[in-house]
Amino acid sequence: MKKMKFLSSLLLAAAVVIPTMAHADETIKDIEFAERTYGFEAVDEAIVASSKLFRYDSGLVFEYPDAVRGIYVTGHSAGGARFEKLLNLIGSTDLNAMVIDIKDDFGYLTYKPQEDSPLFGLGIGKPYIKDPQKMLKTLEENKVYPIARIVVFKDSVLAEQRPDLSFMDGDQVWKNGRKESFVNPFMKEVWDHNVQIAIEAAKMGFKEIQFDYVRFPEGFEKRADVLGYTMEDYKDSELDPVQRRVEAVTDFVAYAREQLKPYDVDVSVDIFGYSATLPEAPGIGQNFSKISENVDVISSMIYPSHWTSYFGISKPDLEPYRLVSEYAKVENAKLGELENPPTSRPWLQDFSAPWLGAGNYLRYGKNEVEAQIKALQDNGINEFLLWNAGNSYTEGVDYTP
Repeated sequence: MKKMKFLSSLLLAAAVVIPTMAHADETIKDIEFAERTYGFEAVDEAIVASSKLFRYDSGLVFEYPDAVRGIYVTGHSAGGARFEKLLNLIGSTDLNAMVIDIKDDFGYLTYKPQEDSPLFGLGIGKPYIKDPQKMLKTLEENKVYPIARIVVFKDSVLAEQRPDLSFMDGDQVWKNGRKESFVNPFMKEVWDHNVQIAIEAAKMGFKEIQFDYVRFPEGFEKRADVLGYTMEDYKDSELDPVQRRVEAVTDFVAYAREQLKPYDVDVSVDIFGYSATLPEAPGIGQNFSKISENVDVISSMIYPSHWTSYFGISKPDLEPYRLVSEYAKVENAKLGELENPPTSRPWLQDFSAPWLGAGNYLRYGKNEVEAQIKALQDNGINEFLLWNAGNSYTEGVDYTP
């Protein structure tokens, strides 16, 4: 709307100036003017979006680090007593970034939107981060690079509020084995809901928007024909079911990135590590290369505990260096095929996985975390993020081994 007002003003100015000149010299009416077309109906949106005139300025200044080395931070931690401890961890090490939940795994915002926000009336705000602006100002003062994590299509809250945006199992919203619900990646309204949240995070001052759960539910290919849902514009697609899902997921990422251009933020996506080892993950709609072509940063989740016997490693959790190194070789080859590859910034494991059973897991500490980082470095990847769901990170780690 602002762009149209701007262009309208230019047209109005032209309409005012020409008659005034004509009154100054009556002989001008005898001159035949050639018709001119100024092309306002064909505005290059990319140029407009990249213009500083249309850039939003939060007032905060964050420099991109030499290489992002970050930790995951929940809304509870960001707004609670643990925040100070995590700031001290970053201040005393080579860590330099926080990935902070803005929309969590349930679909709630981790802060209360202001009354003038389009998100205010949705009732999804939680008071975990009581003053996001104050938090970001603190990060600016401490030179901590801020990344907003937004969980996209896993959204139990929106699914319950709006079953028409979800997947129906009979007359009930479908839930997975963990009682979580997803919303429908085929639907533009779902896209816009998440893009609006991302825009608000960018206005707060976050320098990067990280989209997580950019996919259909696990095993969706087994449920695609039995659940009830709409496919909107993808209904008449000539693509097969797998490629329709891939197209929907990829289209969302491209759309979100375009909408966020005026806010001067990078866009990143979390993706299953195994997606890089396959042409595409058929059930969930993730195509590593196609997503990578539409983001600034790709963050594969390559926790050793989450792999089966890939790469010829029978017990991956016991061999963190080897697992990460073998993965990095595959990813480097995949990104090397792209004309403009994004920055690789994988998620690494700073937690233990006793659920794997005795003999199948290690107690992860300093050596195991450093081994993963070293494996990335040895393969030319210098950025990483550490995941610990409780935000309790190993002490004494050399983050630039």
